[in-house]
Amino acid sequence: MRNEILFRDTYIAIEYNAADHWIYVNWRGYVNYDTVTAGCEKILDFVKEYKCSRVLNDNTNVEGIWSGASKFVGQDWFPRMREAGLEYFAWVYSPSTLSRLSTDKSLRSASDTSFVKTFDNVDTAEDWLRSV
Repeated sequence: MRNEILFRDTYIAIEYNAADHWIYVNWRGYVNYDTVTAGCEKILDFVKEYKCSRVLNDNTNVEGIWSGASKFVGQDWFPRMREAGLEYFAWVYSPSTLSRLSTDKSLRSASDTSFVKTFDNVDTAEDWLRSV
């Protein structure tokens, strides 16, 4: 079964995985505060619309630093995602050191990361999401 494409732009593709009932997010290229916040709002909308409690957030194809958006992700977006019913967030690191640092900064700025687990590849992230 193929994922249903919900939204696509140059920096992001958001899909619904009906078989596993989760949102799959494929971030791409160089992202910044504006693209991160816009993409995050789209993800939140789809989490609500599809009543998904799990998100696979794939940064494999992200390049460079985006730490300007880290406080937004950790302090603003994550709490609203939790309110929307998010229970599990699998975050796949980018191979880019600067992007990884931005991910870690986002997690440090969050008051609750008990629902987030980071991974180095999509396969292990999918295995974890299927097990929870």
